[in-house]
Amino acid sequence: MPNSSDDLFGRLFSKSHRALRLYVRRLVDSRETADDIVQEAFLRTYVHADRVKVPRAFLFSTARNLAADSWRHNRVAKTDLLGDSVDSEVVSLGESPEGQALADERSRLLRQAIERLSPQCRAAFVLKVFHACSYKEIAQRLGIAPKTVENHIARALRETHQYLRERYK
Repeated sequence: MPNSSDDLFGRLFSKSHRALRLYVRRLVDSRETADDIVQEAFLRTYVHADRVKVPRAFLFSTARNLAADSWRHNRVAKTDLLGDSVDSEVVSLGESPEGQALADERSRLLRQAIERLSPQCRAAFVLKVFHACSYKEIAQRLGIAPKTVENHIARALRETHQYLRERYK
């Protein structure tokens, strides 16, 4: 015999499934990913049901966070930390061979500018620019203070822009 929490969860599912799926579908780029996220969000809501005061809010918040994680994961997977990340930002959209050559040159120069940075400065810059990490996330990953991350990013921008300006004179 089903207990009352199972009954409440069943009602939550029937009332929220379609809306949640539409919401998540707007946040991610594929139906399969949206379906996976919706399923995982319902599972987490069910598992934590005894501690959740507003299940529908928890459900949607969980789904939003899972979608953000999925987006970050896909972005990280596409950029491969730095190697192809610069190239991926200037991929040809059907442009001419000359346009592609210019894009390749810009990518090469940007990569050179980034490689000239100190290792910790470069790591902070790459995480911020190519992986959209917050200063707090970068600080946690690198084991440094958020203010130090801010200083690294500012220095990286300044040095990268200066390097590129010198090359494009």
